[in-house]
Amino acid sequence: MDHTTLDPQDWEAFRQTAYTMLDEALNTMMTAREGRVWTPMPAEMKEALNRELPSQGIGPEAVQEKISALLPYGVGNTHPRFFGWVHGAGSPGCLLAEIGAAAMNANLGGRDHGAIHVEKQVLEWCREMMGFPEGSSGLLVSGTSMATVIALKTARDQRLGVSCRAEGLGDPGLVGYASAQAHSCLQRAFDLLGLGSDALRPIPCDPSFQLDLGALKRQIHRDREQGLTPFLVIGTAGSVNLGAIDDLDALADIAVEEELWFHIDGAFGATAILADDPAINLNGLDRADSLAFDFHKWLHVNYDAGCILIRSAKLHLQAFSGRAEYLQAAGQGLAAGNPWPVDFGPELSRGFRALKVWAHLQEHGTDKLGAAIRQNCAQARYLGSRVAASPDFELLAPVLLNIVCFRFTAANPGELDELNQAIVIQLQESGTAAPSTTQLHGRLAIRVNLTNHRTETADLDLLLQEAWRLGRTLGETA
Repeated sequence: MDHTTLDPQDWEAFRQTAYTMLDEALNTMMTAREGRVWTPMPAEMKEALNRELPSQGIGPEAVQEKISALLPYGVGNTHPRFFGWVHGAGSPGCLLAEIGAAAMNANLGGRDHGAIHVEKQVLEWCREMMGFPEGSSGLLVSGTSMATVIALKTARDQRLGVSCRAEGLGDPGLVGYASAQAHSCLQRAFDLLGLGSDALRPIPCDPSFQLDLGALKRQIHRDREQGLTPFLVIGTAGSVNLGAIDDLDALADIAVEEELWFHIDGAFGATAILADDPAINLNGLDRADSLAFDFHKWLHVNYDAGCILIRSAKLHLQAFSGRAEYLQAAGQGLAAGNPWPVDFGPELSRGFRALKVWAHLQEHGTDKLGAAIRQNCAQARYLGSRVAASPDFELLAPVLLNIVCFRFTAANPGELDELNQAIVIQLQESGTAAPSTTQLHGRLAIRVNLTNHRTETADLDLLLQEAWRLGRTLGETA
């Protein structure tokens, strides 16, 4: 009987194919500053992807050609004029780590092997970076959405007792609080944890777009009067709309006073702690019971890579530990090295995303990463000043961190929302730039997010120049 293997029959031929793929990937990254920002995939390529499940393989060379053909059709976030949402720009060094991780093919659910120790080192660096105490626990995850679920489950179980893991929730009447500017992943976590998204109370913001502390206290009081159980308050470190940072120190005080779990959603803003900029107020970050943040945003590790830190390793472990018989620990051998990552989160099968974070931090160091963050904040202030100085643009909110919200106004006031939406679409489809939109006080804004180490001042000048030209042209034809 012939033996079936998935290894190449000709390793040298495969090596040449791999070299070709590496060259294609490097060329893509080397030219990230050039050409269009976003290129939509042609209809014929989409149609070519729509084929039956293959029963016969085509070999690595043909597959490499198909992968290379996809390279021009990413979302565009490697380009310096990608300004939409909050995407990191990635870095070429991560390519080396991804190759190494693929070769090792390690499962980081548990056991005692080298990849696990790399993740432990990364988590220790995260603890140190964010000022969490020794003995805190953590886990690398896909992103802040998953990190939030882990944090809020730990908070839920701490309030209800670990018996709820077996007995279910019943009708716990738990409620939590977050800014009206907070990210939608928080409501999703409440839904997934059986609390119901309505149990997360949106608290209005003050004029500086921070969570209104007085409104928070009043809502806690009302909920208690109605027999509900407040258990959690969430601070936002970098809102998606504006980059606003809540008064984290004051929220920590309220959490202590009201006996609430204090979670911080720091998806991108928490990493601004590396900028060492007194204008960026992250005081209180180190007082959180849990903190979620991403490496794939403002630290430019390639997707995906996020982190959850939890102050109490004991509570974290209680919320997730419990293994099947075939996963029992041992003091020696491959089953040693306890506790395992599976004891701190829902996933048993976990890829080696820690390697690219570990390599990235070692390649660049926190000083350089912090300088890139400071650079983006300075660029946001520059763009905001240019908008404010123009009679044809309106700045719709103060520049708080790295996000600028504005719109073109030299047109019929009744048509400004539609006009600015059209400007953004034209910028995207022309390949010139890729801002996004948002709503502020009922008005549509062109939203420019700066989390890109490749962006230069000239890119911002071009954005404004083209937005002005499109505004004039489209306004005349409206």
